[in-house]
Amino acid sequence: MTRAVAAQRGSLAGRALKVRSAVRQMDGALLVSVALLSVIGALLVWSSTRTWAAGAPTGLINKHLLNLGIGWVLFAVVATADVRKLQAYAPLAYLAALVTLGLVLTPLGATINGSHSWILLGGGFAFQPSETAKPALILMLAMLLHRPVEGTDRPRGLDVVLALVATAIPITLMLLQPDLGTTMVFCVILVGVLVFSGLRKRWLALLGLAAAGGAVAVWAMDVLKPYQVARFTAFVNPEVDPRGVGYNSTQALIAIGSGELFGKGLFRGGQTMGRFVPEQHTDFIFTVAGEEFGFVGSIAVVILLGVVLLRGLRIARMCEDRFGMMVAVGVVIWLAFQTFINIGMTIGIMPITGLPLPFVSYGGTATFANMIAIGMLQAIHIRTRSFR
Repeated sequence: MTRAVAAQRGSLAGRALKVRSAVRQMDGALLVSVALLSVIGALLVWSSTRTWAAGAPTGLINKHLLNLGIGWVLFAVVATADVRKLQAYAPLAYLAALVTLGLVLTPLGATINGSHSWILLGGGFAFQPSETAKPALILMLAMLLHRPVEGTDRPRGLDVVLALVATAIPITLMLLQPDLGTTMVFCVILVGVLVFSGLRKRWLALLGLAAAGGAVAVWAMDVLKPYQVARFTAFVNPEVDPRGVGYNSTQALIAIGSGELFGKGLFRGGQTMGRFVPEQHTDFIFTVAGEEFGFVGSIAVVILLGVVLLRGLRIARMCEDRFGMMVAVGVVIWLAFQTFINIGMTIGIMPITGLPLPFVSYGGTATFANMIAIGMLQAIHIRTRSFR
């Protein structure tokens, strides 16, 4: 009995030492930037929901903090995992993503805020499979494309075809919802990973033509719902329906502009307290930063996001393993594109797509996916350092 207890204590001590060692080897700048963004995001979510959420003024922020806590646990699990395990479990993660995406199209699927992309779990919680499908797709693409043709750094033709099929299946499932924003993210991830895998230019040209043809087909076949078409119409001309589809864009610009240089102060934003900007705690969270923290605060958020992306690129560049490099590239492309689209739609240079701002917007599944992505970057960084 004593030996068993001693062995258990030794095992726990060994795990603790392993975790401590992994933390020391992590990319500090990346870790601190994500932590600061999480804190800023929590404050912005609190400010934008404290006057109306159930259990106000702390109802929704408590739920957000719970999601953040779970997200950081997932981060720790993934960051301390061996990259080879991530590669081995890539097909399983991808299969699980397809199953959950398929379940959305069954009676288990639910519509929240006009988007039929959720599965209700009960107790006020919901699961959005399209978010966790992002890291799963990245792992699958990296697994398929990391082996080059012998003597070259280019992927094999069969692997490229398999990568296209692996991306087309979840895209089809998401278009049936339809989820245009995540579909765009998947397409950008695919193109980015293929480019960095060394794919020949003629393949890329063919992919470009296929993507253009697919976009035309989606439009011609009326796959998009009326509200999605209206969003593009409002982007081209916000004044076409200022009280309808153009309302979000107009109010977002007013909120950001009213913050001027240093902002009105936390919890003091008139547009935020008056709930003039719809979905301000999720898709339009950047407007809260603009109004309450001003131009300086908004730039600080952008800089922190930039640090995350630059550290991710550095991890990809320093990685000597093609699988790890492609995973890191895929994560950076995903986060960069989503950041650009989210901030772009709040300042009127991009159409509204319903993509949250990474690490800042309120969310459950999105928060989990983002933290898993950072965990993958840290796992790659730790493995790279251990071989130096």
